[in-house]
Amino acid sequence: MRAEVRRALAFVVVLAGALAWAAARGAAQPRPRAAAPLGARPVVVASKPFGESYVLAELFAQVLEARGYAVVRRPGLGATQVAYAAVRAGAVDVYPEYTGTVLRAVLADSAPARDARDAFARVARQSRARDGVHWLPPLGFENRFALAVTPATARRLRLRTVSDLARVAPGVRGAFSSDFLGRADGLPGLAAAYGLRLAAARPLAPAVKYAALQSGAADVIDAYTTDGLVARYGLVLLDDDRRFFPPYEAAPLASAAFVRDLPGAALTLTELAGRLDEGTMRALNRRQEVDGEPAAAVAADALRALGLADNRVRATPRPARAGWAGYFWSERGAVARRALRHLALAGGALVAACAFGIPLGIWLAARPRVAAVALGGAGAFQSVPGIALLAALVPLVGVGTLPAFLALVLYGLYPVARGTYAGVRDAGAPAAAAALALGMTPGQVLRQVRLPLAAPAVVGGVRTAAVLGVGTATLAAFVGAGGLGETIASGLALADTRLVLAGALPAAALALAVDGLLALVERAVRPPGV
Repeated sequence: MRAEVRRALAFVVVLAGALAWAAARGAAQPRPRAAAPLGARPVVVASKPFGESYVLAELFAQVLEARGYAVVRRPGLGATQVAYAAVRAGAVDVYPEYTGTVLRAVLADSAPARDARDAFARVARQSRARDGVHWLPPLGFENRFALAVTPATARRLRLRTVSDLARVAPGVRGAFSSDFLGRADGLPGLAAAYGLRLAAARPLAPAVKYAALQSGAADVIDAYTTDGLVARYGLVLLDDDRRFFPPYEAAPLASAAFVRDLPGAALTLTELAGRLDEGTMRALNRRQEVDGEPAAAVAADALRALGLADNRVRATPRPARAGWAGYFWSERGAVARRALRHLALAGGALVAACAFGIPLGIWLAARPRVAAVALGGAGAFQSVPGIALLAALVPLVGVGTLPAFLALVLYGLYPVARGTYAGVRDAGAPAAAAALALGMTPGQVLRQVRLPLAAPAVVGGVRTAAVLGVGTATLAAFVGAGGLGETIASGLALADTRLVLAGALPAAALALAVDGLLALVERAVRPPGV
């Protein structure tokens, strides 16, 4: 092995050792946890990727821990369809959901609801009958959809209701969360109910759309009535004068296995029933979304105020206004653990892709007609958006590491197989012909002539797959697989640049390190004179 390859390998070993040391240092910090009841399995608590859902999921997790249950957190799991499918499949035990969301977006029940009680009764009955999932008692507040504009826009266009907006819609630009753009109780439903036809409707992350509104890049956004950013910016919420939106009571949505296997844990969550009003929730959201406090600290304070937790359940608050460097240093242990998980997920998927892709490429090199079909099928996965592929895998294999691993293997298979196929097919035809003329068997020609000549192309395919895998692995957070994407998703949901950079910069560094290492390997395996 050449000296530069040895140096590159030593660099990677040192980098991995540093990450492991930082992760161990972070793990060594005191993290009080109540002991789980004898024989009880951990409770998997998830959230959707927006601020309030993070806080509510932490409330669920910490009240369970205060009663002695071990908890596995899956923050920022994905949009409604992904989270609901995970509960239905039993891959997640419980997450915070809203009655109107499931009634319209999942169950497609468009019948008007008389009131919040009627909506809850209907969604609870239909969810259990159709999907076997259970709604626990509501938490005490509604978080309704609304269309929000700045006071200046409201005055300029004389907007008070959604009907007023529909009147001037052809000249109005909208920015909406992707969930709102596709849901029956979102923009498509509003278009049908009000004749709302906006000049533009672009998708943006939940917290980023507020920045777009303030900067003038958008005229109207979708908002939740309990959003802390609504009060911060003094936005005007347009009145739903045709009563299009159904009631949106917040409540824990639980899997059948959770209610059956851990009835005590389900009963514990009912202690939160009716304890949170809209004003309280708005104040909690403001602490997270505006003041920059972590969801764990906000939830711990809320539980103590409600008398549902003691001082053993306490989060260590981070400085609310610390710069990126200070934040990164204070969270170095967590960042290192996520980086190691990220690297392990991408690396494991790369090994699996090579184990399948390299033999497949060699086999296809002798079968060009089959190769066109096989490589075309593998290449089709490259055109599927990563989040869409992950969402399709959740109902089949649940959430967590497995769907992310399978998606990364599928993404890596094509460049590995394609690089191997092209390298073996095009490798030194004159040399191969001469070897056959000298009496070598086809197998000997493959092993001793074609593969050595094809090695740079094979490593080139592996290199492409590796960099693609490290980048795509950031999406694994949306199915609960963790990694650096978890930090990025939280940062996008909360419009916190520190969080985004704390995930994006290490991910970029890993991609560059992997690419650099494999570039040296590619150079080292190139035969002299080629």
